[in-house]
Amino acid sequence: MKRKRSLWAIQVEQHLVVCWGKVNGMEKNSAFSSIRPPISLADWFNGTMFVEHQWAEVEKWLLVAVLGLEMVMGIVGNGLVLLVKVMCRGQFSCRYWSPFISLTLSDLGCSLLITAGSMLAILTGGQRSPWCEAVSLLKFTFITSSLGSIAILCVQRLIGVASTGHALFVVIVTACLASWVTGLVFGCIPVVYNWIRYDPAEMLCAVFWESSYSDMLVYILCAFSICIFLPLLVICGSSLLSATSCSSNFNSDEEADLSEVAPLLVAFYMICYTPFVVSELILLGKMDLSPAPAWLRTLSSVMSYLDCSLNPLIYCTHQNFREAGLALLWTRSKTDSELVLTAIRKHEL
Repeated sequence: MKRKRSLWAIQVEQHLVVCWGKVNGMEKNSAFSSIRPPISLADWFNGTMFVEHQWAEVEKWLLVAVLGLEMVMGIVGNGLVLLVKVMCRGQFSCRYWSPFISLTLSDLGCSLLITAGSMLAILTGGQRSPWCEAVSLLKFTFITSSLGSIAILCVQRLIGVASTGHALFVVIVTACLASWVTGLVFGCIPVVYNWIRYDPAEMLCAVFWESSYSDMLVYILCAFSICIFLPLLVICGSSLLSATSCSSNFNSDEEADLSEVAPLLVAFYMICYTPFVVSELILLGKMDLSPAPAWLRTLSSVMSYLDCSLNPLIYCTHQNFREAGLALLWTRSKTDSELVLTAIRKHEL
């Protein structure tokens, strides 16, 4: 039955090719008849478009192992970080809670939804609509929110303003929410205009351009200028000023604060997202709308997932935060095993 269905599918798809060629004034035997129509039969069954790319068996299971490790590290690590930040706030100094919480939630969401979705896509051979569109939207939202959270953290660390006052707290929370909303808005645009299809090289649904270079140029320039380059300029400027101690509000007690890990967060973010930026710049420079090489797109996905799983380890480089986490785990493990003194009885000899 499966063979009959596949033969029928091939015949129907060939018929669609012929009909599409005739509609455009082409004859059946012309060279144009060998080109597939823009909407193939796979689109009707799967709800999305697929590109021709097949993983070798060894490559497939290697990627599954790598993504599985990144997913576990990201979910467990960021979950423990949230637990420590909420339950052990008094055991370590953290003046800038809002961007740290926003960044951790972004990393946790990416590990839980995007990394896990990519691993399942490799195993199942693709992603179906509407999950396909949701993945593309959420990934760009997580990228923008994490970059915005790091930028807010760098600015707060530069000017030495804590999130304790009510007015300042509202401003910081609003800025963090704005980074999420901005990513959500720009992530929705490709979904609305049907620019999304599954890319086996990226292991998720991504934006593909097939008709208009001008549309691609406008979207990428706007999205990258607002969501990527502007926060990067803020991060680089704030980091340089903090490193050279040019801020008049520089505080020597800053070393004891959790924000001292900010330079490491910035450095690893730059390293992990460099392949993603390079692949987009390559796409921008090609007039034929062809994507970047497959290996570069795969590397960009793996490295972006790696950043989400590395951030909890970066937090643990802070001694007070690490000690608070170990104390939390230690006290929980000793709760049921410790002997508790309940009464004293005095015996006279």
